[in-house]
Amino acid sequence: MLKEKMVELTEDVSASPLYNEDLAPTTLKDRKWTTYNFAALWIGMAHCIPTYMLSSGLIALGMSWQQAIFTITLGNLIVLIPMILNAHPGTKYGIPFPVLARAAFGTKGANIPALLRAGVACGWFGINAFIGGVAINNFLVALFPAWKTFGGDFMFAGLSLPSLITFLFFWGLNILLIYKGMDAIRKFENWAAPLVLIMTFVLLVWIVGEAKGFGPILETPGKLATFDQFFPVFVPSLTGMIAFWATLSLNIPDFTRFGKGQKEQMLGQAIGLPPTMTIFSAMGVIITSATVAVYGKAIWDPVDLLLNFSNPLVLILSLIGIMIATLSVNIAANIVSPANDFSNLAPKHISFKMGGLITGILGILMMPWKLLSDPSMYIFNWLGVYSGFLGPIAAIMIADYFIIRKRELNLGDLYKTEGEYTYSGGFNLAAVLALFAGVGVALVGKFIPAVEWLFNYSWFVGFGVAFTMYVVLMRTMAENFNAVVPSAEK
Repeated sequence: MLKEKMVELTEDVSASPLYNEDLAPTTLKDRKWTTYNFAALWIGMAHCIPTYMLSSGLIALGMSWQQAIFTITLGNLIVLIPMILNAHPGTKYGIPFPVLARAAFGTKGANIPALLRAGVACGWFGINAFIGGVAINNFLVALFPAWKTFGGDFMFAGLSLPSLITFLFFWGLNILLIYKGMDAIRKFENWAAPLVLIMTFVLLVWIVGEAKGFGPILETPGKLATFDQFFPVFVPSLTGMIAFWATLSLNIPDFTRFGKGQKEQMLGQAIGLPPTMTIFSAMGVIITSATVAVYGKAIWDPVDLLLNFSNPLVLILSLIGIMIATLSVNIAANIVSPANDFSNLAPKHISFKMGGLITGILGILMMPWKLLSDPSMYIFNWLGVYSGFLGPIAAIMIADYFIIRKRELNLGDLYKTEGEYTYSGGFNLAAVLALFAGVGVALVGKFIPAVEWLFNYSWFVGFGVAFTMYVVLMRTMAENFNAVVPSAEK
């Protein structure tokens, strides 16, 4: 494992328009996150309803339980690699994702990957806020059946009045917690992490009992019996598994900047991500397979499945578990990063808290209930498209930090309008060109059927193209981009 001394800012750049306290490097005394904190963070984020729906959605698409678990495990082992690599500069320099992006994209160009990442986060924020709202709505219907018809035929963008009210209420809880700050988030994640696992275990025991044991579940065959049937579903599904956490593989410095050291963040992530995703997803797969045996169809949404509970107390406790779990993942995965990203647009005018509020508003406007309309929309379209954007960004940042700069950054210049990372007017054209090339090749298959396979491998294709092009451009034409890098100086 890499062992490097953590670096602190040694000069005063507080007057720079690129600086504010939220984006400033964390000091050594602020780096309190231990191995447990990082493991708890991932346990809290992986134990969420979108994870469950991701795994259960594979069953709904026709996979057997063995095929689904294999796809999920492989995807999370792959995404752990860029996750740990991008985490390293966060711990070493104490900087968040948008500041790190300035090294590769330029002081102004960093807003391009930051806003692309923020846009995805807004969509995820909306999805989780909607799921939490649905849980609250079902909670109220269980207590007060008349709540279901409250408001009559009133509809807002496809939502009934009860759904709209509970969605906005849960939305408000998220915004309230983000205004409490990062230390409050750390403490919340520590105790919230196990609750959804307990809730899911209760659901598992109940549905296995309904199915009369594991026999009928494990014997339920998938619909993809041959390789020719399985492979066309496997490839975009694997891309979807990687895309699921591709967002965090970019902005993981937002968390590792608070880590005590590289060992803590690397070990914590390795313990927290792949095992947790595999175990929790396996539970989702088994539960959804059981619904096929019990109800004759795959029920991929756990909130819908919970409505089959006959005991109101069990239903209420389960829905409370869903609300806490959803709040946990939404804060950590979908507000922290875009709050920093929006703050990076105008550091002197947009604070971390205001960035969180902007995220929340955009999350509403994206109408997340549309994204959850069916498994193919969720896995193939939503996850597949944005992986074509995030793969190239991850590639450029990893290539810049490890290949071009050999893990050495000029910390002070990351906050200066005129410095090493100004490039050409604040933009590194090498990174911009590599990004456009990676995204273009990754997504062209979405529109041209003859090369559809490129879209099915969108994260891999985009990563490979952008990584190669960026290294070649910076190694051969650095002076054309006003880049000051070790390779250009030799």
